[in-house]
Amino acid sequence: MQALGVILLVIGISISVRERKYRMMWRSSQPSSNVLAAALSQLVGTAGGIYLSLELLFSFLKIPEDWWSTSVFFVEPLAVISLFLAILQPFVLKAWMNLRK
Repeated sequence: MQALGVILLVIGISISVRERKYRMMWRSSQPSSNVLAAALSQLVGTAGGIYLSLELLFSFLKIPEDWWSTSVFFVEPLAVISLFLAILQPFVLKAWMNLRK
């Protein structure tokens, strides 16, 4: 089951990076030297920001950590949620732009 989750995560990351790379090519006026590295760093930065926001929200609301820290998964579920939201972000942005047109 965990292998399936990792495979789906890798597929999601690759599709999200491809979409971010495509958006960055059209957005910037000057082409950067490595668009793939910029897209990956943008994905990691977005996921990190979401993770920190969720951590602060959970500590502010005093939600106990034991409901997610004692899981059978090899990664923290809050980190997976933030990575999942960061993967979905370019597609939600694309849908929002298409909806506004």
